[in-house]
Amino acid sequence: MASSLRHCALLASLLCAVSVAVTSVSGGGSGLGPITTNGRNYTKVCDPARFAALGLEMAGFRYCDASLPYADRVPDLVGRLTLEEKVRNLGDRAEGAARVGLPPYLWWGEALHGVSDTGPGGTRFGDVVPGATSFPLVINSAAAFNETLWGAIGGAVSTEIRAMYNLGHAELTYWSPNINVVRDPRWGRASETPGEDPFVVGRYAVSFVRAMQDIDGAGPGAGADPFARPIKVSSCCKHYAAYDVDAWLTADRLTFDAQVEERDMIETFERPFEMCVRDGDASCVMCSYNRINGVPACANARLLSETVRGEWQLHGYIVSDCDSVRVMVRDAKWLGYNGVEATAAAMKAGLDLDCGMFWEGAQDFFTAFGLDAVRQGKLRESEVDNALRNLYLTLMRLGFFDGIPELESLGANDVCTEEHKELAADAARQGMVLIKNDHGRLPLDTSKVNSLSLVGLLQHINATDVMLGDYRGKPCRVVTPYDAIRKVVSATSMQVCDHGACSTAANGKTVDATIVIAGLNMSVEKEGNDREDLLLPWNQTNWINAVAEASPYPIILVIISAGGVDVSFAQNNPKIGAIVWAGYPGEEGGTAIADVLFGKYNPGGRLPLTWYKNEYISKIPMTSMALRPVADKGYPGRTYKFYGGPEVLYPFGHGLSYSNFSYASDTTGASVTVRVGAWESCKQLTRKPGTTAPLACPAVNVAGHGCKEEVSFSLTVANRGSRDGAHVVMVYTVPPAEVDDAPLKQLVAFRRVFVPAGAAVQVPFTLNVCKAFAIVEETAYTVVPSGVSTVLVGDDALSFSFSVKIELAV
Repeated sequence: MASSLRHCALLASLLCAVSVAVTSVSGGGSGLGPITTNGRNYTKVCDPARFAALGLEMAGFRYCDASLPYADRVPDLVGRLTLEEKVRNLGDRAEGAARVGLPPYLWWGEALHGVSDTGPGGTRFGDVVPGATSFPLVINSAAAFNETLWGAIGGAVSTEIRAMYNLGHAELTYWSPNINVVRDPRWGRASETPGEDPFVVGRYAVSFVRAMQDIDGAGPGAGADPFARPIKVSSCCKHYAAYDVDAWLTADRLTFDAQVEERDMIETFERPFEMCVRDGDASCVMCSYNRINGVPACANARLLSETVRGEWQLHGYIVSDCDSVRVMVRDAKWLGYNGVEATAAAMKAGLDLDCGMFWEGAQDFFTAFGLDAVRQGKLRESEVDNALRNLYLTLMRLGFFDGIPELESLGANDVCTEEHKELAADAARQGMVLIKNDHGRLPLDTSKVNSLSLVGLLQHINATDVMLGDYRGKPCRVVTPYDAIRKVVSATSMQVCDHGACSTAANGKTVDATIVIAGLNMSVEKEGNDREDLLLPWNQTNWINAVAEASPYPIILVIISAGGVDVSFAQNNPKIGAIVWAGYPGEEGGTAIADVLFGKYNPGGRLPLTWYKNEYISKIPMTSMALRPVADKGYPGRTYKFYGGPEVLYPFGHGLSYSNFSYASDTTGASVTVRVGAWESCKQLTRKPGTTAPLACPAVNVAGHGCKEEVSFSLTVANRGSRDGAHVVMVYTVPPAEVDDAPLKQLVAFRRVFVPAGAAVQVPFTLNVCKAFAIVEETAYTVVPSGVSTVLVGDDALSFSFSVKIELAV
């Protein structure tokens, strides 16, 4: 069966476009194509044989005329539906309308870090597709600070999805990536996101989404109709917006009302989504459960219709997080609305599709109450039509109706390929972060390490499950730390500890090296579960110290987690010689861990999150949404951009290497004149007491300015060590010193470069003034301030800086 399906897929454009008979096979397979009609499967809606099987003549349906533009075809399709049929297609389990040739469709797919079968059956594993490549969790990939890697992962995932679609195992709409900023270290979903910096999160979104959607790298062309651009897989940026509380003390995501200042909304919470839509051309945005300043995100017209669709020009659809509309009524009890009123409010605000509670067998609210909402006069049928147009236009672009010939040859041989598995291993390696390495304890020398003790909880040592994290599918394979390390040192003993103690610690005296693998798992940090503290659970701190004390050599500690962990005890203990953060490294994680520990790979990852000490949690409640310090409450601020409290354990961007790097540059300073036109408006700045503002123009409003001004410089990165290695160059800007309440610094560019041992590379940067030097003022205007800003490259241990004088000429 599998070989015939692959053969058919290869000949799809010539021989198999009409139809393929299906023989039932075990494991959930359904043959070629996900569209089933009268026992036969098809890869596209507009197939004459499929219409004939329905007793219809396809030529009579204008929406199947491929010579017409989508803008003509979609209204024809929607116009043929009765109101009842329209409403039945507003949920994630769209029923279709056989009367007019429209098949059902399952909208819900997940591809956070590989193809996942989370959801109500739209993605299925079995028979010809037993699994898919499980890449590292997003927080790991983010630690690589490598946009090329992010794009490669997105491209591999979309290829596997499209292959599975051709084989009847997947749909074409996937609700990934998660691009919420990790505002608080306790948030349970940190593993799913690219970290705490909105710029990094936004760049990840752009790289991943473009790779998921673009066909052969073809993005939106200048002057072309973006609504007509074919896309490979529809990618969805979620959860919009200000969503980062799941379950903390008495607060939960279903009832939480996030009180957010407009400045924080623009500067932090909205920025990744704006980048995702504007620069990534995402075809979907998902709204979140929470309310924002009293209004549910999924019923907020300002956020949805005005901002996402109006200002940012979304070319696609807006979907609710699953059950969000029901949550307005059942949990938030917003305005005392019933199902009809909540449905009308959400659709009027711009929500196109409602994901319902498939696990309870209940309908989504739009399907359940949409008909009554129109009949009671609370919703116009034209608003239902508009939502359906957004939905079916997206499916048209995906080739659901006509097919996309260049993708029809993809099949089983394109899933779990050796290239994809190696990409998963490389992504895990690139995301590994060396956070301590006293006296060069790592890498371990295989000529001197003939026996080794691997100590820890079984779930971490033999991490067949833990490494995969959440929203995973069925992996191609799993290489555990124990399996990979034993391949390097055959005399590796596994010393399993329980949640109380590690009674075998003394065994460390009989081996050449001891590696402890510890950390968290999805019972501690995951969707629906925020952390109560930043400590290692299950008495791990005590037995790690005991193992270190018993060992004649400094031990190596490997941490599996997403969020930061207060391992001050390990940082300060000389008998713990090295610490590696492995995150949740995916199916090839064991290989990556072994490659780093034994020096086959020189680590170059950087922490995408600040690691705080545990006392942080007593300084600020998780429910405070403010990013800046709040003096009257003693809140220290959040993220590296605003935190003003005691010294952190490891700062954002921290990461060591087995090599030593240095910076050099001929740039000693720069100046830029920004000419402010007569039609533009100057803005005031919030300044520190005792400073005076320029009389003419303190700041220029970015909106409306041409934004052509740039600052360029080149940096020489030299590798002074004896090992080849990758190095992440991080470029920050610091606003003028007289500006009050500005970020301490803000990341504006980064690049991962490979530098051979003893060599040097030139790394050029060009910074757009409006993007790199702008700040969000107290008034929520985004402005470029006049005065002297600073470009800062690197951190305290390795840094280079120069001043940039910005003059606003009126």
